[in-house]
Amino acid sequence: MKVLVTGASGQLGMDVVSVLKSRFEMYGVGREQLDVSDLEQCKEVLNSVRPDVIIHCAAYTSVDLAESEQDKAYLINAYGTRNIAVAAEEIGAKLCYISTDYVFDGSGDSAYTEYDNTNPQSVYGKSKRAGEWMVQNFSRNYFIVRTSWVYGLHGTNFVKTMLKLAQDRDRLKVVSDQVGSPTYTVDLANFLADLVETNKYGIYHASNSGVCSWFDFAQAIFEEAGLVVRLERCTTEEFPRPAPRPRYSVMDHMSIRVNGFQDLRPWREALRNFLQQYHRS
Repeated sequence: MKVLVTGASGQLGMDVVSVLKSRFEMYGVGREQLDVSDLEQCKEVLNSVRPDVIIHCAAYTSVDLAESEQDKAYLINAYGTRNIAVAAEEIGAKLCYISTDYVFDGSGDSAYTEYDNTNPQSVYGKSKRAGEWMVQNFSRNYFIVRTSWVYGLHGTNFVKTMLKLAQDRDRLKVVSDQVGSPTYTVDLANFLADLVETNKYGIYHASNSGVCSWFDFAQAIFEEAGLVVRLERCTTEEFPRPAPRPRYSVMDHMSIRVNGFQDLRPWREALRNFLQQYHRS
């Protein structure tokens, strides 16, 4: 099977290409090879490769900057996704769109299922939800995979930031009133590999199993890394950001269960494995 990954130079895209190349004929295209905002270029690239599956990782992910760059966020996340969906449909390819927990408002206290109403509060979340809408309206054979709190060896993420801060600080304040589930890129990539081989289309929630706050996550990072850092809890209000964050964005993995897929392993086990890889790299 031939698989094309957009956003292949990004944090998730790099690991998707790396993990899936042992199972599929892989083609990774980054921003330099494919501008998703250009419909004709999308058609040209997809027609030349003619993949069976497109895993659409390319996205505008600057959550706070999106509040002042609304047009750019929508151009990439909504209209860029429309372009990929249209081009994919023309060659009869399956489309797997990577979405986010930010499509929910996070105001509840129970895990969101795949078919709960969305209510994004940030420009980033709204633009990603618009991308979902484009996929649902322009593609017949699609998977929408919402994930959360992503980290891996490439790019910038919370785990790497905490490890870097620990080098010159012995005390940190971390938000404790935002709750969700971390996701290791390698584990997500392995799930995507299993998913796209099937015709079990629809919406999926995929994150490592279990729930924690950002404070809990930071604490686990330092414990697993053997670092001594004094952590202090703080509230979201103490660290105001341009874009609102979901307070409770835990996602239920109903689609994974009912479709017979293996759920992603517990988040702390995944973190331990990531840290081993990180220290070897």
